[in-house]
Amino acid sequence: LAGRLAAAGVPVWGTPVDAVDLAEDRGRFGALLRELDIDHPAWGLAQTRQEARDIAARIGFPVLVRPSFVLGGRAMAVAHDEERLDHFLDEATRASGGGPILVDQFLEDAFEVDVDALCDAERVVVAGFMQHIEEAGIHSGDSACVLPPYKIGMYHLSIMREITERLGRALDVRGLMNVQFAIKDDVVHVLEVNPRASRTVPFVSKATGYPIAELAARVQAGRTLAELGFLSTPEVDGFFVKEAVMPFDKLPGADVRLGPEMRSTGEVMGHASRFGHAFAKAELAAGVKLPKTGAVLLTVNDFDKSAALRMGRDLARMGFTLYATEGTAAALARVGLEAVAVVKPGQPGVSSVDIIAEGRVDLVINTPLGSKAYADQAAMYAACVRHGVPLLTTTSAARAAVMGIRAMREWELQVRSLQRHHSIGKAT
Repeated sequence: LAGRLAAAGVPVWGTPVDAVDLAEDRGRFGALLRELDIDHPAWGLAQTRQEARDIAARIGFPVLVRPSFVLGGRAMAVAHDEERLDHFLDEATRASGGGPILVDQFLEDAFEVDVDALCDAERVVVAGFMQHIEEAGIHSGDSACVLPPYKIGMYHLSIMREITERLGRALDVRGLMNVQFAIKDDVVHVLEVNPRASRTVPFVSKATGYPIAELAARVQAGRTLAELGFLSTPEVDGFFVKEAVMPFDKLPGADVRLGPEMRSTGEVMGHASRFGHAFAKAELAAGVKLPKTGAVLLTVNDFDKSAALRMGRDLARMGFTLYATEGTAAALARVGLEAVAVVKPGQPGVSSVDIIAEGRVDLVINTPLGSKAYADQAAMYAACVRHGVPLLTTTSAARAAVMGIRAMREWELQVRSLQRHHSIGKAT
């Protein structure tokens, strides 16, 4: 739209139209990152299925497959092998409308961070750093995030700030920009840059108390950040957690897996002086009431077994009874953790679905891998919805939930309005 308006002679305020195209054109943007010597995942642009296979072979699996110029992560997927790559290419090709397909190196076990910034002709000021709670590969709109980051040190924050400033100047941004980073093995990678307002701007505004969108509009109209008094990243008291609201309880039988394609239909926020309390509040606002006592069902894939052991140990220390499917129960037993073993749905014996239906568990942690595991998850999710049992599908969300449960057991949740918080300047 901006390009067509400019071509028709309509003045477009703010960031130059060419900068918008540069950020969205993967070839031009990749060249800019190389020119600025900024780390980024390896990638390639494919016009045919064979080209996509060749790119994946060159950069190595897993890869992220997506059409060009789409919003909300539509038709995006992570392929771990060539068979899955071929499957995902069909959908990506349909969504691209004949355009090229992007094949990116997927950074497993990386931390993702969203950065919103305001830019004028003289300076770039970061409005907020938001660490994703879900691991890399979950769409930013579906991942819970926390401001300020709770697991990222000043070293990486300073690198992200410096890169954001360099990109803002290189793109000549006027107004808002959003940069998405991934941190893996102590290296900060740029995933993408959006020279526009992102969906996180309302969250940053609520958390900081600054009208970020209004400030951006005034900059686009010719004011400077100095004139507006916005010269440094706002400091916040406590932690603010944004959580996605999912529609699955309204869509029986829907696939509940989270991935690169956005599934959520809303967002809520929790705030407290401790991360655990803030996360618990956000979950409660999203309709998920974390239990302080009771029983937890653990059923995780082999890659998540080590994380499940740590969570199982923490939950057992808090007095929770552990249930687990056979493979997870065996892994827990090897480190001395007792769990009541249950079978998977459809197998003879007492199954995971049975104990959910009987009201014997208060929380389910399930991280499936493979088509059969996803079918099992669908049965468990249907039972969880019917009986009001929270279900967590990533180990990172489960770890945050354990922190939330521990915080609630130590200190009751307290409520304070945002207006009161910003007027007093203290977190509760």
